[in-house]
Amino acid sequence: MTTRINHVFKGHKTLLGNRYVTYAEVELPLKYELFKKSKDGFDWGNSSASSMQLAFSMLHQLSDAEFAQNNASAFCNDIIKSLANRDWIVNSSDIINWIKNTPEGEEVLKTKAQTMRVTQPDLKTFKKIKRNIVKDICKELRITQKNLSEILEVPEGTVSSWAVKNEIPRLGKKAIEFYIQNRRNQEVVDSYKNFVKLLQTA
Repeated sequence: MTTRINHVFKGHKTLLGNRYVTYAEVELPLKYELFKKSKDGFDWGNSSASSMQLAFSMLHQLSDAEFAQNNASAFCNDIIKSLANRDWIVNSSDIINWIKNTPEGEEVLKTKAQTMRVTQPDLKTFKKIKRNIVKDICKELRITQKNLSEILEVPEGTVSSWAVKNEIPRLGKKAIEFYIQNRRNQEVVDSYKNFVKLLQTA
């Protein structure tokens, strides 16, 4: 049990809204083959189908499929809805304590621990997820770091240093969010103009 207690679940939403969840730095599987509530991956901070998907996958990581299915809704309401931030971390020990407080929790954890002693894979053999916020943003916007520096009107070296530190200062994030919103607004305007043109030529 100690190997699981030391692991953490991490959630991250990019500035463009893409959502990632890892367990022990390995991407958490959606488990659609066992529990398909969502078509759009994971979410949190609400009780949507995507949040239910996350609840099941987190519980399944530490228990079994039957327990996760039976308790996903309660776990979503108790834990997943409270994860209101863009980034969050939840310790396995907190989830294990939540499981223990359910009627069948102790027995499920005991069975899971016995199974893991026989079948637990070495997490070191899995490819770990190493995300870089600057590279993620550039990839999603389909631009280079040089383009990003031009958009934000900052030196290219500044953007490079953000990439090295894997951190963007608050004002930088605000500027990027403002740019993204402006781009979305422009896309709406362009769509409207194209619609008007179609009406005029019809």
